Amino acid sequence: MSLRTALLRALADRLEPQPAAPVLRVAVDGVDGAGKTTFADELAGVLRERGRTVIRASVDGFHAPREVRYRRGRTSPEGFYRDSYDLAGLRSALLDPLGPGGSGRYRTSIFDHTTDSPVHPPEEVAPPGSVLIFDGLFLHRPELRDVWDDSVFLHVPFGVSVPRGAARGPGYGSPDPHAASNRRYVEGHRLYFREADPSGRAGVVVDNTDLAAPFVVRASALA
Repeated sequence: MSLRTALLRALADRLEPQPAAPVLRVAVDGVDGAGKTTFADELAGVLRERGRTVIRASVDGFHAPREVRYRRGRTSPEGFYRDSYDLAGLRSALLDPLGPGGSGRYRTSIFDHTTDSPVHPPEEVAPPGSVLIFDGLFLHRPELRDVWDDSVFLHVPFGVSVPRGAARGPGYGSPDPHAASNRRYVEGHRLYFREADPSGRAGVVVDNTDLAAPFVVRASALA
């Protein structure tokens, strides 16, 4: 068994006994290029293999309109942190309906940032006992802290995450963390770290620098 598979199974072991009320809501947080989407997909796969119903969603379905995202300027780190996402829409469409007292009726996206327009997928109904695995940036910020039943923060230094993100192809920026084009993103994340302390608030912190050998840095005790 690979180290990555062993870690994913250990995380699934942690999640499985936790109560769903009616859905267990789990965040996978980290900087751009940390490997959040792949990690969340793989964790969801392990849970599905064990017979759990998994809802997969991403913060990318909840961008704010372009005029909001760039109202502080296209290079603003503060704008990147504070204005990128429609957090109220995220809560009302997905996170609150899946939480205690929620209807169980949810949507996994409300906005397409490529067309800069709202989207209206049909509502779905979550079976009780489902697990939501939700990946994205800034998931431990104050507006979202109370919605997660558990969370993972993927620690990856900028010297690794920025080149990894740039390797996706044209349009993903320079591989140099110190490049002017990356200031919005790097400094926006640093603002997030200062204000929200995601590595201190996450249920589990995973060092995902080496994709083949991630390891747990810290895990909080479950209540």
